[in-house]
Amino acid sequence: MLLVALISLFLQSQVSAAASNVTGKQIPPVVHPTVGQTFKTNELQVTFVDRKSYYSGTPKNYIDKDVRSPKSVNIHPGQSKYYVNSLEGSKTVVYDIKTGEKLKVISHQLDEQHNDLWAPESGFFKFNYKRSNQNHFTGKPVEGAFSHNGRYFWVPYYRRSYDLNAQDPSAMAVIDTERDTIIRLFETGPLPKMVAVSADQTKLAVSHWGNNTVGIMDISSNNPNDWKYVAKVVVDKELQLNFSRTEKVDRDKNSGYSLRGTVFTPDGKYLFVGCMGGGGGIAVIDAANNRYLGRVVGTKPSLRHLIIKNGYIYASINASGYVQRISLETFISKIQALNGQSCKLLTVSEWTSCKVPAGARTIEMTPDGKYIFAACNFSSSLAVVNAETMKLIGTISADSYPVGLDVSKDGRYVLTTSQGREGRGGNSVNIFEIKYL
Repeated sequence: MLLVALISLFLQSQVSAAASNVTGKQIPPVVHPTVGQTFKTNELQVTFVDRKSYYSGTPKNYIDKDVRSPKSVNIHPGQSKYYVNSLEGSKTVVYDIKTGEKLKVISHQLDEQHNDLWAPESGFFKFNYKRSNQNHFTGKPVEGAFSHNGRYFWVPYYRRSYDLNAQDPSAMAVIDTERDTIIRLFETGPLPKMVAVSADQTKLAVSHWGNNTVGIMDISSNNPNDWKYVAKVVVDKELQLNFSRTEKVDRDKNSGYSLRGTVFTPDGKYLFVGCMGGGGGIAVIDAANNRYLGRVVGTKPSLRHLIIKNGYIYASINASGYVQRISLETFISKIQALNGQSCKLLTVSEWTSCKVPAGARTIEMTPDGKYIFAACNFSSSLAVVNAETMKLIGTISADSYPVGLDVSKDGRYVLTTSQGREGRGGNSVNIFEIKYL
């Protein structure tokens, strides 16, 4: 055990050193820590207990060929299983959280057998290029969210496989978690990323990285056939997309505000959407009237993920590596001055900031509200933050390069997904067990 601990400490020091020198063009070295490594303080113990991987050199007992560039992971509210969106594999893979058994592989190859699952077109999302069989394609699953107390799992697609530069409407699948099959399909705007469900589970929002818009749906009915879009909300200005259909462009750029983190306030009055690009900040939507109120700027740039817990808004800052916090009450008091456009109503100093390793992506909090876990991409690590003091407790190495993360409802497990960067690393799901001391 001492040898494992020393190796773990060495790997973490090497990763941290490499990450400290990362620029926008440099890629940190690939690391694959040993299962069994542990990080321990007087507050908690984090142990790397299992992985599902398909990278070169994966130990035989951890190989899973369905894990290809996993973008996100979502633990079912019932805590019996979890869902991994395998982006390049075009699959959602379902596992038993206790045994690790693979329960189901849901393909996102859509063809004739899915024709009757499509909802009528809403009229909010227009195609630049119509084609025959436009609903027959391979979808790349990105993020996910549960609704109706876990009965349904919503999965947006990065793009339709024939849409080279993600400039036409994409789509979103609804999975029935009792059968783990797709039961409904909806159009979306271009390049959807985050999907969020209101606390009362009557509304759903999907934010579109590709053109500064957010789709709002009414999902109040228990009948999936009744669900429908009720609005398309534009953040400042909708981008008009006219890219090449034969030459690939970088759509991670050229995407306006690059809308990402999306969350409803607990009372359902507002929807907040993080802007990862274009000056940053948080776009504010009146969720009762589906009306854009304006964009609050003044946070650190490159805001990636948003959560609201225990009266605070928490944000991850990607490039520089921070977890930030501000009182929800304070934030709402500020937005009263919004006038339908961007306003610098906040300064960085009004946020409480905790420095974490670079590349902070998805964040989530333990059920008791005491700890925040952050997937830190550049440093290939899982960071643990004390949510009360907003101090970094420590880090533990993860397979390069983690992006997705979720915490089980009992706080016992933290799962991360490593997507990969420019052909390096990735193709791995890591399972960490947490013991509270």
